[in-house]
Amino acid sequence: MRLVLLGAPGVGKGTQAELVSSQFKIPKISTGDLLREAVRQKTTLGIQAKDYMDRGELVADEVVIGLVQEKLSLPEAAKGFVLDGFPRTVTQADILGRWLESEHIALDHVLYVVIPSEHIVDRLSGRRSCPACQSVFHITSCPPKLEGICDRCGAELIQRNDDRRETVESRMLVYTNQTAPLIEYYKEKNILTELDGFGAVDSVHARLVNVLTQV
Repeated sequence: MRLVLLGAPGVGKGTQAELVSSQFKIPKISTGDLLREAVRQKTTLGIQAKDYMDRGELVADEVVIGLVQEKLSLPEAAKGFVLDGFPRTVTQADILGRWLESEHIALDHVLYVVIPSEHIVDRLSGRRSCPACQSVFHITSCPPKLEGICDRCGAELIQRNDDRRETVESRMLVYTNQTAPLIEYYKEKNILTELDGFGAVDSVHARLVNVLTQV
């Protein structure tokens, strides 16, 4: 199974990607995770990425896609993968598509996760992340067992800067300008399905699995 999850910030892509990864035994590939890991390990691409980050610029497509290609080339991705929020632009989608074609790999599904826009701010501002193992929680919908502490590794949870309420509007503007055109892009390829992302995590996941398992 080779899957892409698209949607605005805060719609629950990461949570569903984790569940899909666990259920279908395929790796979840998030560019945010890849960038943080590459920077931490000081790989060649990580050093390049850090240069962009230190200048306050978006990391160049060739760096991001290079990281994704490295991950997709690993044996663990041979039986499938779920791309969490990547590609972000039509340009990235084109480059990814050409590379997948060269490797004789085809995407099975592109799921566009949608929730009412008024709920996005609450979802984002309530999110708490683990800087050690990258687990994500929410103060109301998916709280840790011990407030402020990661269930998995015991590290202290943080609120990422891009989850702060004041940054949400600018993130949404970037999404609308850059990522939303991907919806039409994948519609034209007849592999896009819109998924209602509103409601309990289990309910959303049941709808997602129904799409993936339809014959």
